[in-house]
Amino acid sequence: MSVKIKLPQFLQHLAGGVKEIDVRGNTVGECLGELITRFPAIKDKLFNDKGELLKPVDVYVNGQSAYPEELKKKVKDGDELYIMLVIAGG
Repeated sequence: MSVKIKLPQFLQHLAGGVKEIDVRGNTVGECLGELITRFPAIKDKLFNDKGELLKPVDVYVNGQSAYPEELKKKVKDGDELYIMLVIAGG
């Protein structure tokens, strides 16, 4: 099973300039785990010490937020994951 992860610009420099990568996994968490295995420097930009997604990070599967399942959300062959950095201000 192949899932495509589209990397946002704020992560591309940590992945050697790669804009998208094909990974394998049955869940968002497994797919992100493979991404981290290939590009370990990305880990601190996505996860806290407990292995949870950082608060400003949101993952979308085929354009729909994976929240509230996030890392447990199931994916299938051909799905696309988008990593977003949510910025709020006032």
